[in-house]
Amino acid sequence: MDIFEFAMQMEKDGEKYYIELMHQCNTPGLKKIFSFLAGEEAKHYTYIDNLRQKQDIPPMVETKILENVKNVFVDMKTEKQTLDSETLQATAAFIRARDVEEKSRNFYLEKAEEVDDPEAKSLLKTIADEELNHFHIMENLIEFISRPEPGNWLENAEWHHLEDY
Repeated sequence: MDIFEFAMQMEKDGEKYYIELMHQCNTPGLKKIFSFLAGEEAKHYTYIDNLRQKQDIPPMVETKILENVKNVFVDMKTEKQTLDSETLQATAAFIRARDVEEKSRNFYLEKAEEVDDPEAKSLLKTIADEELNHFHIMENLIEFISRPEPGNWLENAEWHHLEDY
């Protein structure tokens, strides 16, 4: 299996996992977050497939996922959405997603150094940056559901460890 096939499979698996999480969750805000993440993985798949087929690749548009997810958390707080017990019990699934995002980022950074094509190198580094964003989202989600008073989390955390892109 070549680098592109492996990366495409990894993105397809990520999309499938986020869709599964979305269907298992009963909190509307979290469903929306998992939907965003699944869409991002599908977008990565398409870019990698175009690169693999040596098709013209439109530049990756800057993702607004961090802003969108932060807005979802604000909406959840405003609407006083509560987390169901199943979601609160799913921390291990979220940790797994976070760890996969970290491994994906490392994979893309490593492969970016191995390829000679500047376009491929740039795309792989951009996807690595997006995987880092996904990692931070999952990290914040884990923190959110782990807090004794999740309603205060957004103000307290202020997403201080997320960089604006």
